[in-house]
This record gives sequence, structure tokens and C-alpha cells, in this order.
Amino acid sequence: MSGTSPDSAAPAEPTGSLGEAVANAARLLASDPALAAEQAAEILRVVPGEPVATLLLGRARRACGDAAGAIDALGGLCAAHPRWALAHEELGHSLGAARRGAEAVAALRRAVALKPDLAEAWRALADHLHAVDDTRGADAAYARYLKSSSKDPRLMAAGAAMCEGRIGVAERILRPYLEERPTDVAAIRMLAEVAGRLGRYGQAERLLTRCLELAPGFVPARHNYALVLHRQNRLDEARAQVERLRRTDAANPAYQNLHAAILVRLGEYAEARSLYEDILGRYPGFARVWLSYGHVLKTAGDQAGGIRAYRESLRLLPTLGESWWSLANLKTVRFAGEDLAAMAAQLDGDQLGDEDRWHFHFALAKGLEDEGRWEEAFRHYASGNALRRRQLRYDAGEMTEHVRRSRAVLTREFFTARAGWGTPDADPIFIVGLPRAGSTLLEQILASHSAVEGTMELPDIIGLAQELGGRRARAERSRYPEVLAELDAATCADLGRRYLAQTRIQRKTSRPVFIDKMPNNFAHVGLIHLALPNARIVDARRHPLGCGFSVFKQHFARGQNFAYSLEDIGRYYRDYVELMAHFDAVLPGRVHRVIHERLVEDPEGEIRRLLQYCNLPFEEGCLDFHRNERAVRTASSEQVRRPLNRDGVDRWREFETWLAPLAEALGPALETWSASRRL
Repeated sequence: MSGTSPDSAAPAEPTGSLGEAVANAARLLASDPALAAEQAAEILRVVPGEPVATLLLGRARRACGDAAGAIDALGGLCAAHPRWALAHEELGHSLGAARRGAEAVAALRRAVALKPDLAEAWRALADHLHAVDDTRGADAAYARYLKSSSKDPRLMAAGAAMCEGRIGVAERILRPYLEERPTDVAAIRMLAEVAGRLGRYGQAERLLTRCLELAPGFVPARHNYALVLHRQNRLDEARAQVERLRRTDAANPAYQNLHAAILVRLGEYAEARSLYEDILGRYPGFARVWLSYGHVLKTAGDQAGGIRAYRESLRLLPTLGESWWSLANLKTVRFAGEDLAAMAAQLDGDQLGDEDRWHFHFALAKGLEDEGRWEEAFRHYASGNALRRRQLRYDAGEMTEHVRRSRAVLTREFFTARAGWGTPDADPIFIVGLPRAGSTLLEQILASHSAVEGTMELPDIIGLAQELGGRRARAERSRYPEVLAELDAATCADLGRRYLAQTRIQRKTSRPVFIDKMPNNFAHVGLIHLALPNARIVDARRHPLGCGFSVFKQHFARGQNFAYSLEDIGRYYRDYVELMAHFDAVLPGRVHRVIHERLVEDPEGEIRRLLQYCNLPFEEGCLDFHRNERAVRTASSEQVRRPLNRDGVDRWREFETWLAPLAEALGPALETWSASRRL
């Protein structure tokens, strides 16, 4: 695509018989690129170095699959015409086809710098940046593509607004436009992009579904559709869409990266690892690709490989805070003195954005804690949390209100009237509670049993609760949990079957029982009981100060927005304890509680009681859980690969001086801890 702005550095078009020969070769490009290449080569034998014919030769060779030949032709052309945007664009496309991704990015950046309305150059650049996990850069390049590819003045204005981050303005332009032209697929796709940027993934999905109904071959819209499905945890559907995309363009780096990310979340680590290694072959100098690769290796149990990958990412980009935190988050790495000095130096400088800065604070705090420098460590934990808290919209009152409403609706009489509802399947074991309370350890113990499969923190129960709540905007009041009183027996059974169907994709073995360890499911015990009355529910609980401070020390990749203030953590823990006490009262014996400290003191006794509750015979392998080589995705992944020990159980006491806000917010939950240990 040549674009619309003038290219003052472009060489003059050939005229006369030479011009006719070049024009004829250009006409052949779409229908017979091999013949077009032959004619372009013949022209260059007669007129060596003719620039338009050389560009045509490069395009024709790339179309024939000869990326190396295209690069040979175009390299000299770009050297001879360093400010000709189209030559740099074609070189970028050819370098990408030759799997030389880093060089392709440089050539495409050069092209759009010279001529900013090269739509296809922006699109290709967005694909490359998606491949290296540069989400912001990819979004910006994609917005420039939308702006450059549109000819209608209103669509151009909407694209310009998106480029400038004025998403609301873009939406106000696009909605009336689509009322007049409801089948304009380019505009539908732009509005879907707006919805996605605003986090309205359901709306984006509906728009893209309509877009693909009108134009099934609209490949960029299908890529957006796959992304939206992925962001909604519709992983099987997302995989189907990205596999369809890759059948048409297997080497597209954006499709490959998305495919790898989906596979990681599906637990297909071997294939994801292979894809990331292929991406690294094309982009060896991009730190974020090494970071993603490190995550895959670490999760699959290759800790040494993960550390090497994280270290390589830091060699390439020392300011990448997430890599430092990823090393710290292994919990088994002790930073050397030069590491601590390097992190401190970065924090003293002014080159870090907020996201990198809070990662540095968390990582340095962990290193200082390992050195026994408690006060310095706490100061950095507090700084990292304060930075993160400012980025979030979190209202602690929402959980308190959810507990109040749940207690009002989900009474003993409510459950008695609905006894026997739901699907009778007993496949799931839900492990609930707060993060950092020992849930990963319980999962590892149970997953070491021959009848039990560990999966991950599954979002499906929360998704069902949100669907029942019907809230479309943050300001709206959810109908959940009151809506549970409106359900009939058939609907409850259908919810249970839906949950089992949705989670089937996470089950890789034929074991009859699986674990869902989403801790936040404690808020939905009532829904779980109605839909899956025979499922087991295990409450992982730990000393409120120990658990609360461990949460405070942890930076979570997503969710857990309560975790970045001692006061918020204390209130959340208090609400959790109150809600679980309510379920103990209205559904006696329904939930089995495992106190982490008691498990450490008497592992065999506690494990036997846990297995008995789960209707599982005792197996010695559950005592040797650390020998289980299954993939573990949480922050405790390396800790549960060691024998049970007291490391960290009382570490919070070293920081007790600074935990008064947490203790005050916990209130009765702290006061009654001794009693709860006896439950």
C-alpha cells in the first residue's frame, strides 16, 4: 500500500518504454509473482539499479516465498535511497518473512517515521510488537493502522482520537456513523477495539461476531476476536480462532505469541515452550520475550532454565522491573550484593515508570528481607504497595456489603428448601481462602494422590457469579447473590454442568477428581453448593497476621486488588472469616478447614483428615508431595517442591512493629484466631 501522503524522497517513476515494462511487471505481481520477478530482473539487467524495478523485484520475490532473495535486492535499494519509505517498508516485510523479527521492527519503524500514513507498515509493526509482548507499543501501532487505513473523514477522525488516547471521543464518532452504515465492517471493528480498550469485552465480542458474519475473511477482525475471547478466559474458543488464523499465516508473530499465551493458560507447556523458542529465534534481543519464556520454564518445573531466561531479559533491559520481581518471586533465589546495589541504583534514578518502579520495590524488599534487614525491607514493601494501590479502583466496602447480603439471603432455611438441587457429580475439590494461606501446598498434596488432578486457579465460578449478577457497568448494583433465590432446580443443575464442561479443557488426565484452587471462590460457597452439592470445599487458613503480611509482600499479576494496603487486607480477611463462619453455621460440616500452622506441626494427621473429608483413601505419595513434578503456576511453585518445613511460618513476627494497621483492621478476626485454630 503506497499511502496518501507525498513521499518526497521517492525516486521518479520511469517513463517511456522502461515505464511500460515496469508497469507490466507490476500488473503481473498479484496473478503471477514468479513471472513478475523474471520481468523485473530482466529490466534490471538492461537498466542496473533502476529503483522502482528493484522494489518490484523485492515484492515479487517475497510473494514467491524467497524472502532471502527479496532482502538481497532491497538492502542495496535502502542504502541507495535511505529516505524512501516504501523501500524500508518492503524491506521490513521481507525481514519479517525471513524470521528476522528484530531487524524487521527497525525497518518498519524507519518506514513509518519517513511516511506516517503507511497503513500496512503500521499493521505489520503492531504484529511484531505483539510478538514481543510490547502491548502498549502494539496498541499504539494498531491505532495508527486504523487511522491510516480509513478513507472516510469520520473514520479518520476516530482513528486519530484512538492514536491520541481519546477513546471516549472515538466512541462518540463511531456510534452515529454505524447507525447510518450498520454494515461497515471497518467501523464495526474500530468500535470493537474501543470496547476492548475500555474493558467491555462482552460488547467487543458481540461486535466482532457481527463483523465476521458480514465478512468471514476479514482476518484482522478474527485476530481481534481471538484476543477478546482470550481476555474473557474462553480459552478453547480462543485457541480455535488463533489456530484458524495460523492456518492462513503460520509465521505471523502476533498469532504465534497469542497461541503461546493461550497454551500456557491451558497447561500445554511443551508446545508453548516450543513456540516461545521459535519466537526467540526471531527476536533474540527483546527482553519481554525472554521474560515470558522464563515464566513457562519456571511453571513447568525448570527453575534453572527460568532463572537463566530472567537473567537474560535483565541483561538486555536492566530496567525491566518484572524480571527482577520474577526472580524474587521464585522464593528460592537469594540476590547477591551486586543485585541489591543494581536495584537500589535503578530506584534512585529517574528512568523508571510506575510499573517498573513497584516491581523493583517488591524485588528489592525480598532481597533485603533475606539479608535480615527488616526495616529497609518493610520500607520498600510499603513503597511498592503504595504505588500499586494508587493505580487501582478498589472499594473495601464492596466485600463487606457482599458478606452482609449473603448472610441475609443464604440462610439455613434457604439451603434446606433446596436440598438435592444441582448436578450430583463430585469431580471438583475447591480450595478457597486468601492467597498465601497455603492453598498451593494443599493442592500439591492432593494432586499427589492417584485419583486427583491439579489444574489451576480457575475463573469459571466467578464468571458464573458475574453472569448471574447481570452488572454491565461498575456503577450498577449486581443482582448477585439475591438472584440465587430466583433459580429453580433445573437451572442450578445446568450451572453445575456448565462449570464441569467449561473446566474440562483444563483436565489433562483421566483422574476422576480435579482441583480448582481459585482462593476468591470463598465468596461463592453458596453458589457452589447449589450447583455442585457433592463437590468438596476446603478452606485454607493461616494466622491472620502471617497471611496478611505475606499478601502484602506479594505483587499479584492480576486481580487481588485488596492486597496493596494493610488496612484493606485486614478488612478483607475479617470479611472472609465472617462469611466462612456463616457457612459453617448454615451448612454444618460442608467446608473442611485446614489450618496451615497445624498442618506444619502434624502433617500426616492433617493429610489423613483432609483425604477422609474428600472421600479418598490415604496414599503415602501425599506425604511426599514435593516429589510431584507437575506444573505449578502460583507464587509458591518452588516452595511446594521442597519437603514440608517451618520456613516463613513465623517470619511476620520480624515485622510486627510495622503491622499495627493490619492488626487494627483485622479486629475480631485476630482476637478469635486461637479459637479458629481448634475448629
